[in-house]
Amino acid sequence: MEKLLLKLRFLLLLFFLLLLQQQQADSYSKVEYLPGWQGRLPFPLETGYVGVGKDEELQLFYYFLESESEPTTDPLLIWLSGGPGCSAATAIVNGIGPLRFAEQVYNESMPSFVLNPHAWTKIASVIFLDQPINTGFSYVTNEAAYKQTDVQAFEYVYEFLRKWLSDRPEYISNPFYMSGNSYAGKMIPVVAQLISNGNTAGKEPFVNLQGYLIGSPGTFRPQEDNYQILFSYGMGLISDELYQSLEKNCGGEYTNIDPNNKGCANDFRIFKQLVKNINGEHILEPFCTYDYLQGPYQMSGERRLLDDKLISLQRQDKCASDWRKHMKYWANDPKVQEALHVRKRIIGSWVQCNKISSVGSPPNYTLTVDNVIPYHANLSTKGYRSLIYSGDHDYSVPFQSTQKWIKSLNYSIVDDWRPWNVNNQVAGYTRSYSNKMTFATVKGSGHTACRYKPEECFGMFKRWINHDPL
Repeated sequence: MEKLLLKLRFLLLLFFLLLLQQQQADSYSKVEYLPGWQGRLPFPLETGYVGVGKDEELQLFYYFLESESEPTTDPLLIWLSGGPGCSAATAIVNGIGPLRFAEQVYNESMPSFVLNPHAWTKIASVIFLDQPINTGFSYVTNEAAYKQTDVQAFEYVYEFLRKWLSDRPEYISNPFYMSGNSYAGKMIPVVAQLISNGNTAGKEPFVNLQGYLIGSPGTFRPQEDNYQILFSYGMGLISDELYQSLEKNCGGEYTNIDPNNKGCANDFRIFKQLVKNINGEHILEPFCTYDYLQGPYQMSGERRLLDDKLISLQRQDKCASDWRKHMKYWANDPKVQEALHVRKRIIGSWVQCNKISSVGSPPNYTLTVDNVIPYHANLSTKGYRSLIYSGDHDYSVPFQSTQKWIKSLNYSIVDDWRPWNVNNQVAGYTRSYSNKMTFATVKGSGHTACRYKPEECFGMFKRWINHDPL
């Protein structure tokens, strides 16, 4: 009887070990081939899911690209895209990652890729995370988990990171940096604070946080939208007279216009009319309409259909090769999802940006954090490094608003305003502060700076990550 019990215990233990191995095997998979690329991928790629939240109801999908240089010692980054609700896949194939869509007119067929020689993954390992809920290939297993606040989403990113590092302990000692763009400007300093607090409290595993870097960061909305007027004036989008009238009648406040202030309301209406057909992400780029957005940021009803039809006819040639169309087709192809090891039948159609929130009343994602400047101030006192950069042709988060909140920290300047160069050409302008914060503009670039200027952004990143001046 005793031998039988021992045998049963052994078999039970063996079963659990096999189950654990299977779970670990299912958590991440190597990707060696991708539709759109001929042959084996020339860089290491891994994808997987990590469960977070109560009973792991949120299954967060990630892409992991190991450094092509020295992965055992090179920095480890986590990249968070904006939105909230935009997939991190776009940063891989049209941002800091190793792939770019080849220039080709969209014809509803599989697009092809070319290599990005300026990928950050040349010198760093990067985790690209689809977050928060229902972003990219991430999903929830319980309907009740659909609703969350931004604070909860920030905590889930921290939980993801700790679980990922626990599963991959070989990266625990690597210098770690938070990174991202746009709305990630809200997320990154909060998550960095959670990491710092967790390290102080002795939470395992220890995260070797060294700092963070953010492009065109949303930081203190909606007040930073006020700087769109100044930006438009500087870029010649509005006249001297209108700018002076706006300043006089509105007093620099455009986010809460008093309807009884007729002068201000009229000036602002004229302003919005003048910039309505400007591409907010990059004012020099064509203004195209896309169906990659899903949710309340789109116009609705007959007006939207009419406007879309008219604009599509007028701008068909300019927008025919737009990468967003290729992205949507590619990510929704069953062969692509199979190659990426996406779990079957867990999401509907993949969209680039699932607009799960809005300026009004978000249906399942509540924005509660308006101002993260205090987080930057707190992280500065703890000695973390930071790089804040802006495309100087970005209307959506003007570089003037970013400069404003950085100056509000009241740190002394250690390297004053000067150009930084790539290939002996001015790539932008920079200034460094005593709190280990560096601000930089990327000349001629837009909201997602590295999409428009990959070589310049790589030069900026390489110098900063190596502790060299820009």
